[in-house]
Amino acid sequence: MATADDVRRIALSLPEATEKLAWGMPTFRVGGKIFASLGDDDASMGVRCPKEDRAELIAAEPGKFFLREGHDDNFAWLRVRLAALDGEEELSAILADSWRQIAPRKIQDAHPAPGG
Repeated sequence: MATADDVRRIALSLPEATEKLAWGMPTFRVGGKIFASLGDDDASMGVRCPKEDRAELIAAEPGKFFLREGHDDNFAWLRVRLAALDGEEELSAILADSWRQIAPRKIQDAHPAPGG
């Protein structure tokens, strides 16, 4: 089972990632923009996700993905239940995908994805 410590360790291992407390929760940033945050219960995290992809992900795995109604509605954001993840590899992939969505092109070009 993934933990808040796993999220922190993996998020901060991404190129130029930093941690900053916001709204009383740890947020992880690249280029000054948030790519992930821990939930206030340390049992979930928020990540970047295109709005058009959210419904499909939630429908496919409602025990894993969700929205915080009234909060995430207008943002390209998705919540993930840490206990539902299939291990560290899946957690790493989700965080890396979120990082790529928000990282400035200059940082991405300096740190290409493995195999890419």
